[in-house]
Amino acid sequence: MFVGVTIPATSPHLRKSGSRPVVYDLDEHEVETGVEESLMHPMEDDDSKGGASPVSSAVMMPSPILLWRFKVLLFLIWGFICCKIGWDSVMRMSADKRDLFLYEAFLYFNPLLLAALMVWLWGINLWFFAQGGVNYAKIFDLDQNHLTHREIWKCATWMTIIVPTSMTAYIYLYSHGEVSYAASQPVLLYAAAVMVLIFPFDIFYFSSRYYFLRTLWRILFPLQAISFADFFLADILTSMAKVFSDLERSVCRMVHRQVATIAWLEADSVCGSHSVAIPFVLVLPYLFRLNQCLRQYKDTGEKTTLLNALKYSTAVPVIFLSALKYHVFPDRWTNFYRPLWLFSSVVNSSYSFYWDVNRDWDLSGFTRIFKFNKPHLFSRMLHGRRWVYFWVIGSNLVLRCTWTYKLSAHLRHNYLTVFTIAALEIFRRFQWIFFRVENEWNRMNSKSHSHISVNEISNDEKEKLLHSFNYSV
Repeated sequence: MFVGVTIPATSPHLRKSGSRPVVYDLDEHEVETGVEESLMHPMEDDDSKGGASPVSSAVMMPSPILLWRFKVLLFLIWGFICCKIGWDSVMRMSADKRDLFLYEAFLYFNPLLLAALMVWLWGINLWFFAQGGVNYAKIFDLDQNHLTHREIWKCATWMTIIVPTSMTAYIYLYSHGEVSYAASQPVLLYAAAVMVLIFPFDIFYFSSRYYFLRTLWRILFPLQAISFADFFLADILTSMAKVFSDLERSVCRMVHRQVATIAWLEADSVCGSHSVAIPFVLVLPYLFRLNQCLRQYKDTGEKTTLLNALKYSTAVPVIFLSALKYHVFPDRWTNFYRPLWLFSSVVNSSYSFYWDVNRDWDLSGFTRIFKFNKPHLFSRMLHGRRWVYFWVIGSNLVLRCTWTYKLSAHLRHNYLTVFTIAALEIFRRFQWIFFRVENEWNRMNSKSHSHISVNEISNDEKEKLLHSFNYSV
């Protein structure tokens, strides 16, 4: 059994400034020795300095459980304050403006809220991988400074705090007549997010940010062989197509100085529902993924990559046929384009569902991804349970259909419904990740085992040849 141990700062294996502590895999004897030494050295220092006894120093250290409870309490207090201020501010508005204003507020802040949700769920994925012994660092070709699930959750926590706080300030300032200050909130938030992501100095998890941006660049311009991390992230981006659409509309309003105005919702505008940029932004993640499949076919010659490319191409008519509702007469939409949109939606949902179950996943046996190295409640609940498979397959089918329906223009003004369906699609992708990563993990293990077996056979043959010629090795 292996556990991770953090090398102390006095170790010769020093890490770079700004990076996280390097974690090595040591056996149990080394772990116990390291723990004993780390516990003994502070005691010796205290005795040599004539300080407090180990017992008193231990009493001064707060319990991790106590600290966690205190943080949860602060988080709940913060959430209550934001909800209280937001509710009182919305109630100050007139009833005819309330829904329009909330729609605009959700337009600015729901992309980052959905991104925070994705980060939270990705941290859960990594926690399950760590508990199950899945070497995800090897699968994604990560360096030793990659983020663990704890650091991912730390980033998600800050996102969860900052984004609703900015949204609450936006609602409060607008309801109290400070329109110019309210308009600055989403602008500052977006600018801060971009700066943190592209900050060129070795802080804020520089190596992980560089890895993320490099992978995005490889997705945009697949000029090299496609790695697992490349198309894995591209698949996640397809589930966040609505996030990019709302980001485009938000940035458009910022550029045209339309933030904190609601009259534009009642008529067409350059950033409104009639904008031709909306379907183009929605389709971009699918085109990137299609381009990757074509690149894979060029490199490998496998015909399955062309079938995968066909799957992503089926999303194109769904998006553009739905956008035609704003550019054709209602009768023309109802009698001609809407049936075509329904047919393309069924094709896309069915094809995508088939590919998930039969290609991306390996459901030939019970998954090992939920089999933890140590006894755990989640492992007992999930490992080897048939209901997990029925739930994943059934929910994947339903959410595939709802996600395709959400790409249409019918629900664009129903912001709560759109937000819910977008969040459910991110949850579907969260489930998909478990089985997709396990499938890749099994494939890598089978390749390594076959390589080892080939080496063993060749060594046996060499030994037979040496014995036959009476050579002594």
